[in-house]
Amino acid sequence: MNHSKSAYYLYGAAALVVVGLIAFAATQKAAPSPYDGFAQCLSQSGAKMYGAWWCPHCQSQKKVFGNAFSYVNYVECSNPNRTMLQACKDLGIEGYPTWEFGDGARLGGEQSLATLSAKSGCELSADE
Repeated sequence: MNHSKSAYYLYGAAALVVVGLIAFAATQKAAPSPYDGFAQCLSQSGAKMYGAWWCPHCQSQKKVFGNAFSYVNYVECSNPNRTMLQACKDLGIEGYPTWEFGDGARLGGEQSLATLSAKSGCELSADE
């Protein structure tokens, strides 16, 4: 019986450690990205990225920004069944990703940060 009591204590301690690790991970903020300011400027300039959750090129474009992508004006154009939303059809979106800029110009496909900078007027800092 002593053995089973020890096992219960051990399992209880392990459960507490797991719960503690989960709580710690849930309360940690994402580290700031060197692209935060650039992504904010893109949004302020009127730039938008139209994409689809299932699109590998959209995922690659998002990865370039890292955590800073949360500042980009992003428009999801796909239903769960992978068909284009009517709102995106009405805007003339034909492929993903599509970048639209404040002046109405558009670029299709993955874009480098340098290209986005040139089209939007947003500067990349020296560490970007």
